[in-house]
Amino acid sequence: MTRGPRLPLAVRALRAAGAVALLALVAHSVLGLGGERLEEVFSAWVYNGVILAGAFLCVLRAILVRAERRAWACLGAGLLAWSAGEIHWTLSPDSADASGPGLSDALWLAFYPASYAAIVLMVRSRLRGASAQLWLDGLVAALAAACVAAVFLFEPILGSDAEPGSLILSDVAYPVGDLLLLAVVTGVFGLTGWRPGRSWTIIGLGFAATSAADGAFLYQAALGDYVDGSLIDALWPASTMLLGGAAWVSDGERTTADASAVRVLIVPAVCTLTALGVLVFGNLQALNELAVGLATAALLAAILRMVLTFRDNARLAAESSREALTDALTGLGNRRRLMRDLEHGFDDAGGGVERTIALFDLDGFKNYNDVFGHPAGDALLVRLARALERVVAGRGEAYRLGGDEFCVLLDGVDEAAERLLAECVVALTDRGHGFDVGCSHGAAKLPQEAAERTGALKLADQRLYSEKFERRRDAISEQTCDALLQVLHEREPDLRDHVGDVAELALRVGIRLGLKTEELDDVRRAAELHDVGKSAVPDAILAKPGPLDEREWEFVRQHTLVGERILRAAPALASVAKLVRSSHERFDGTGYPDRLAGQAIPLGSRIVSACDAWDAMTTTRPYRRAMTRTAALAEMRRCSGSQFDPTVVRALCAEVETPRPRAQHAAVA
Repeated sequence: MTRGPRLPLAVRALRAAGAVALLALVAHSVLGLGGERLEEVFSAWVYNGVILAGAFLCVLRAILVRAERRAWACLGAGLLAWSAGEIHWTLSPDSADASGPGLSDALWLAFYPASYAAIVLMVRSRLRGASAQLWLDGLVAALAAACVAAVFLFEPILGSDAEPGSLILSDVAYPVGDLLLLAVVTGVFGLTGWRPGRSWTIIGLGFAATSAADGAFLYQAALGDYVDGSLIDALWPASTMLLGGAAWVSDGERTTADASAVRVLIVPAVCTLTALGVLVFGNLQALNELAVGLATAALLAAILRMVLTFRDNARLAAESSREALTDALTGLGNRRRLMRDLEHGFDDAGGGVERTIALFDLDGFKNYNDVFGHPAGDALLVRLARALERVVAGRGEAYRLGGDEFCVLLDGVDEAAERLLAECVVALTDRGHGFDVGCSHGAAKLPQEAAERTGALKLADQRLYSEKFERRRDAISEQTCDALLQVLHEREPDLRDHVGDVAELALRVGIRLGLKTEELDDVRRAAELHDVGKSAVPDAILAKPGPLDEREWEFVRQHTLVGERILRAAPALASVAKLVRSSHERFDGTGYPDRLAGQAIPLGSRIVSACDAWDAMTTTRPYRRAMTRTAALAEMRRCSGSQFDPTVVRALCAEVETPRPRAQHAAVA
């Protein structure tokens, strides 16, 4: 409720007057304040004044405060009807028909539907979005309260010896109204997660006081012990003052009901045990059917609540288990998931399931983080993880073990698994302007090379770091290659893009042909450096606009030999030098410099030759336009068996015709 720091003067005055009058009424009932001389004043004017004060407090709330206006207007109208009934009874006590309810009863009973409407309106405004569990908690609490109320409110009436036309039978409407009122209020308490707030607590106390007064009156009336002016009579005006006071009590900042709080479990359990106790008591001593039916309904609602709780707990447990086995950044399995999968694999069929485990460690990732920042680094890890996941989909599982460490668990230990490992290496590679991220890896075959998960991980880890050491030792060779590529770029600026495209295509074709990681690395370097010997060819020959004569062609044909000599100057590039020497041989033996034919030409050289020709045909040059892909494919197939290896041509055509996702590189800020 939104209000100023102080209540309106009329509200404070009315609340103070009502409280003083109520205290005086209680003192008169308990201590005999004023004696018999003031009996009529207290039983009529003070009693009715307190009830009227509670009604006016609710009406003023509806008039002065916009929030929940309709709810408090309904409750104020109900209390005004109650007050009117009391005033009518005071002025015309003999007008009530002894055989049934009169006008006063009608006015009193109007309080109940008005109260139900007020509660519904308050629930709509305060408890939007309550979960199904909280609604069931409210239902269990409502039914449990109703069954207890049915025991205490109906048993005295049903067990009474009074005549059917007496006042007791006409008052059955009151316990029914109180029973519903208690059930609804208790249900609302359950809906709030048993955190109703100050105003709802006072409202609940007010309705509880009304029900207690009605129950005590009916019980004493059934036994013939009711005495006018007792403390019971003070409970009715006290309940109206509680309701009126609740209208001006702020709940402060409302909190959302927490369905996981302990009280949300304890209170429904107590309500369920209460309903169960009523049924047990009903077996020992006959109870009215209403109480038994309500108790049974409460137990059924509690069972349904238990089913929903079990379902939600099972869902949460499954979600927690999934999160515990999943890397939060990439969504891949984590180390715990890997260990579980390895354990299951060794357990299945006595550990006879053949699989390959490979560990990967990114190279250059730390430098990427330093240059582009950690958010960009995280984005790169996610991108690489997605690529790795796509590669192994249906053929194994991918994991991230933390930091820049990845792992795959592949089906089988054959050549297909070897090719898949090469694809994984490519998936964990990304290059762009200012960065070059690759990976080192180590693999182990299960169960041939390791019979348990710890040994498998240890072996793969040892091989990974052995390769990483070799890669570090080859760093100088890599730098040498970069220096030679820069020489080519300075000599012919357009050549860098050409050799980069040839190298990328050669790498993909090599993977299709099942080359091992070391062979793929040599093919990539040979594709990049296959024209390094042209640095020794004079510009006059390379840039000659017309056809070359035989002497000039002989000069050009020497560039592969020159390239070999340049590369052999770095011992680590000796295997690359061999591929560069044979990169212009033809499959039919008419190439140069050694006129090798067929399988005598190294496979890496055959791959470079085909990829170089493809890039030359599909790239626009100063002296001709690029061929269409269809025409270039037809030309490659036409030259298959003469200029190119047919096996390489088939792999190249398949690679070119296979749609590939566009590469994504980090942008430089």
